[in-house]
Amino acid sequence: MKILVVQLNPIVGDLDGNTAKILASLEEGRKRGVDLVMFGELTLCGYPPEDLVYHNTFLDSMELHLERIIKGSKGIAAIVGLVRRNLGEGEKHLLNSAAVINDGHLLGFQDKWLLPTYDVFEERRYFEPGKKTQIWEIGGKRVGLIICEDIWQHAGYVGYTQYGRDPVEALVEHKPEVLLNISASPYQFQKPDIRVNVCGKAAKTLQCPVVMCCQVGANGQIIFDGYSVYVNEKGELCQLAKGFEEDAMVVDLEAELCPVPFEYETMTTLLRALELGVKDYFAKCGFSKALLGLSGGIDSALVAYIAARALGPENVLGVSMPSKYTSIGSQSDAVTLAKNLGIDFLEIPIKEPFDAFTHLLEPHFQGKKPDIAEENLQARIRGIILMALSNKHGYIVLSTGNKSEVALGYSTLYGDMCGGLGVIGDVTKTKVYDLCRHINALEKKEVILNSILDRPPSAELRPDQMDLDSLPEYGVVDNVLEGYVEDYLSIDEISEKHQIPREEVLELIQKIHLAEYKRRQGPPILRVSKKSFGVGRRYPIVQKWL
Repeated sequence: MKILVVQLNPIVGDLDGNTAKILASLEEGRKRGVDLVMFGELTLCGYPPEDLVYHNTFLDSMELHLERIIKGSKGIAAIVGLVRRNLGEGEKHLLNSAAVINDGHLLGFQDKWLLPTYDVFEERRYFEPGKKTQIWEIGGKRVGLIICEDIWQHAGYVGYTQYGRDPVEALVEHKPEVLLNISASPYQFQKPDIRVNVCGKAAKTLQCPVVMCCQVGANGQIIFDGYSVYVNEKGELCQLAKGFEEDAMVVDLEAELCPVPFEYETMTTLLRALELGVKDYFAKCGFSKALLGLSGGIDSALVAYIAARALGPENVLGVSMPSKYTSIGSQSDAVTLAKNLGIDFLEIPIKEPFDAFTHLLEPHFQGKKPDIAEENLQARIRGIILMALSNKHGYIVLSTGNKSEVALGYSTLYGDMCGGLGVIGDVTKTKVYDLCRHINALEKKEVILNSILDRPPSAELRPDQMDLDSLPEYGVVDNVLEGYVEDYLSIDEISEKHQIPREEVLELIQKIHLAEYKRRQGPPILRVSKKSFGVGRRYPIVQKWL
């Protein structure tokens, strides 16, 4: 039996476009002589469709497009993920399903049993769990079929919930000759080969090969990295699809294949994820040009590099907006960086508008010394300039705040927080430095200037200002941030693990909670970690726990 594993980059809601890709893949499968073409989870509508599934017209259209796919399956079998109505009993009126199609006929549906409702997933909000499993006779093989989460619990990787059923164990008595899993598994900064381990565990239990077809591409804040896998009955990786791009991989179950390694570099995959996130956000939303404040600092340097790679340097504009507090080094580094990247560059000094605002507000600030109000005023003037250029020329503003700043609220509402997308809002400050050094190593030249890497971080909103005036060292901040936000460690556990005074840990955690109201008003953030502030994390703005 030969299977064409097609990892597509669907657009949520683009039923016409997604169906066209599916039909083209079926034709490709016929040309390559395969028996079955399999697609990822909810490929027909794109994952996640969220509340689009509440519209009856959306569901009606999906049924019509499924009919087109069935008619287009002459001479070949297909497995297509989609949303369908629940015509049986249950709390929810929808099912997350895989349509099993063969030679112009719908054989039936396999419904997803385990519905994740944690982190970025909200499937129990929409779907009723599947209630049965079966064997599908395809290409002379006994085929087991499950959907995404259905395979994870068996491997022991479901940390947020305990399901009462195990779809892999339920298939043991049916003795499948191959297990297929259609998936939409998001990227996060971890070992991407974790899916190989998950498939390997199922393969050993069922004593049969396992093929997992993954989604690729970014839909809003969530990024899918692809890497569809084929493991043999021993759980050894035999084939691996490409990462971060569409791919069609032919799996021949009868071929004798030697195990292959899953080779990757963590910083390279993180960089590719961010580039894909920007590229797809712009392409799928119909945007083409990006704009950002280019301060001469490390965060804007990284965002500018990512944008230039994702969109092409000709589609990126960097704007330097020096104030009387901006150092000569920062100004010259912004100019040089723009030249290194080949992006367009503007310099718009803000001294005059700042002086005008301070003069306007002087009667109302009388008797008070300059403080954070004047600092934030500069940031907001810059935000006004960026948004004006965006409106006039059709650029989308990229926010350059990193996760450490987002966590602690070390940013200005309606100032540096403005923008259509937070590119590195899920990348800690220490990882920002690591990524920039990695970029220079990859490019084999000084793309991100050493002077930027070596300069102490500063917002440059007052004389001789340094981030360390307001914050501990970023290494300390990031240890607390990752421990508390991503791993849910207690204050004492973080303090003991990283040898940070308990009072300092508590103070940083309090700042994280106090900044919740700011984060709610910020741009969408590309999610690349275990727990992002952009999507998948929910905390009340008003609370008195800490």
